[in-house]
Amino acid sequence: MSVKNVCVFCGSREGSTGIYASKAASLGKYLAKNKIRLIFGGGQVGLMGLLANAVSQAGGEVLGVIPRLLYDKELANPAVHKLLIVDSMHQRKQKMYQLADAFIVLPGGVGTMEEAFEAWTWLQLGIHKKPIGLLNVNGFYDFLLHFIEVMYQEDFIKVSHKKLLCVGTDIERIFYDLNASLEQYL
Repeated sequence: MSVKNVCVFCGSREGSTGIYASKAASLGKYLAKNKIRLIFGGGQVGLMGLLANAVSQAGGEVLGVIPRLLYDKELANPAVHKLLIVDSMHQRKQKMYQLADAFIVLPGGVGTMEEAFEAWTWLQLGIHKKPIGLLNVNGFYDFLLHFIEVMYQEDFIKVSHKKLLCVGTDIERIFYDLNASLEQYL
């Protein structure tokens, strides 16, 4: 089995340098080329919007899940092929988790971290068996990876918890690792 539906967590801002936007666009083109459906938060702003637009422009499929609060603020992305409107942020995450075969985390802020850590926690607890890829663009996650190592060194997580994250800088390699992990979970 290979990843056919990937949920991508990423920023509602573009970041301080164009490298983040460039990687989001590259990921979008890769998804479309490989016929992998994007599942994301449904927004039109930041890396989230750039990613969805890149998938759509390259002929790929985009499914957005957006809470009514954000939909009512006219933040929904018009490039989305299917938009699910839910009542809360919790329902948004639950629906995205349900629809995805795997997760990728691009750079982002507090919301991105919250989504990524919840998906990682659920994987650790066995609530789902869907691999998580951390796309470390421009060293963005270097400090987080160091902190995860500190959590391990201080005996707050097991080595098996660290190994649940597929970490890399190359999109093709991340998908290779996600597919290998997915096979392992089956």
